[in-house]
Amino acid sequence: MSMNNNVDSKLVQQVNTKLAMRGIRSPCSVSVACRGGEVTLTGTVTQAHQKMSAANVTQGVNGVKRVINQLTVKAQARS
Repeated sequence: MSMNNNVDSKLVQQVNTKLAMRGIRSPCSVSVACRGGEVTLTGTVTQAHQKMSAANVTQGVNGVKRVINQLTVKAQARS
């Protein structure tokens, strides 16, 4: 069981890195969770294409079996 947790932790790190490289992590608020290779994305993004891109990037990470994309699109407040 701890081996699965270790694999899941590595997948979360890899997904977070890929999302950051794509600029999806900031200014967006995206959380990544993984269990048994099934990755769940939650939080908000500012544009619809970021939601799709986040799912595509996540699916492309080696070891990810399934992506559950629960991201919501919320326009950024203008100051």
